[in-house]
Amino acid sequence: MTAPLTPPHQPPHDAHAWPPPYPPSPEEDDVPSTGTELRQAAVVAAVSVVVGAALGPLWLWLAPRVPLISDGKAVFLRDSEGESAIGADGTFVLLALGFGAVAALLVFLFHRHGGVALVLGLAVGGVLGSLLGWGVGTYLGPTHDVVAHAKAVGPNVVFDAPLKLEMWQGAILAWPLAATAVHLGLTALFGPRDPEPEWPPSPASPPPSSTPPPARG
Repeated sequence: MTAPLTPPHQPPHDAHAWPPPYPPSPEEDDVPSTGTELRQAAVVAAVSVVVGAALGPLWLWLAPRVPLISDGKAVFLRDSEGESAIGADGTFVLLALGFGAVAALLVFLFHRHGGVALVLGLAVGGVLGSLLGWGVGTYLGPTHDVVAHAKAVGPNVVFDAPLKLEMWQGAILAWPLAATAVHLGLTALFGPRDPEPEWPPSPASPPPSSTPPPARG
């Protein structure tokens, strides 16, 4: 009786074959495609822009006011040595840093796989959200027509200067820098790790021969 032959459609199994036919790990299945990552990044950027509208009123509420006064001919700073103007910039930067850190945390919690597209979405959304918050805050704040405002309130009456950013370039970059830095840090510390490579087992050494060596004449 002859041994059954291996079916032609099934290759013979080799116990020492490399790599072993392991099924894909769950981490590999969870990695999204490029199209999915781009859509997720677009959603992150869009949500950041919408949230940026809330930055403006919050900045207007927390920023220190710059008092002005008019003598009927010109407008002056009531406190020429005050630091209220710098305080407005600092308030905006602190709020933007907080918004960026929270955005990065939420993105990491919902998309732990990370990816360059998500980081770019956070950066672009942070810049656009900061610009929108800046615009909303200055629009809702005191009018920029200082002369008309001084005439309306009358001489020797204190009124608030328009809300503005003196160093707007740095203030606008606070949100995207915080978002990207926090997201990269969270991904490096708590993100999924690449599986360690498994090396093939070393071949077993042949058993010693039981045949005695030939006698020497």
